[in-house]
Amino acid sequence: MQIRVLGCSGSIAAGSRTTSFLLDDDVLIDAGTGVGDLTLDEMVRIDHILVTHSHLDHVLGIGLLADSVARRRIGRRPIRVHALPATLDALRAHIFNGVIWPDFTRLPNAEHPLLEFVPFSIGESLVLDRRRAEVLPAEHTVPAVGFAVTGPAPTKGAWVFTGDTGPNPALWRRLTGMTIAHLVIETAFSDDEQHLARISSHLCPTTLAKELARLEGEVAVHITHIKPGEVDSVMAQIGALPVQHTCSALVTGQVFEL
Repeated sequence: MQIRVLGCSGSIAAGSRTTSFLLDDDVLIDAGTGVGDLTLDEMVRIDHILVTHSHLDHVLGIGLLADSVARRRIGRRPIRVHALPATLDALRAHIFNGVIWPDFTRLPNAEHPLLEFVPFSIGESLVLDRRRAEVLPAEHTVPAVGFAVTGPAPTKGAWVFTGDTGPNPALWRRLTGMTIAHLVIETAFSDDEQHLARISSHLCPTTLAKELARLEGEVAVHITHIKPGEVDSVMAQIGALPVQHTCSALVTGQVFEL
């Protein structure tokens, strides 16, 4: 099982792509602007999109991908978009509404749409062939989740993605006892902007350190969702804190082999 980082930035700039991961060659985890770096042939192979929440930097690529592959996927099953019911409702109301973007859940026709919306709930495990993605709780300004992804040999440890979240006690309760190979966790703001992190339900280095104190064992921690131009300062602040785990900044193009 392989996970490739297509985008991991908190916003866009030259060389910065927003959140998206490619699981093997057929599953997207979030669909930010990083999806645009896939070739058309790679896009056509996408059968599932797992969405953490409805914010634009995580969903922008869904509609654009659908438009790109429409001709090539004629006669194939719909691309299944998996998300919380509230997230799917937001996509229907605010993006796939015929005003912002065409409704690909009814195109090219209602009987054979390009996209199929599939609701899930927190705690549910999605089975994707021989892979499993457990839906984890997140604390954000809109309904949100993270994912714990395991492959055919789950004892080797899960790849855990927190999604966008502030302090999240429920997550750490669930991760207690779980074997974790990699933790991808957000730190969207520096400590200079703690108030923005708090009101927008994101983490900053100080709150990250408190969260990681709940993490058991020795885990490789990868920091995501840092704003363009702020990676060095945020990582310097994290490095100065008493964090027992090795933390590194996630980078576009990074590949996890699990």
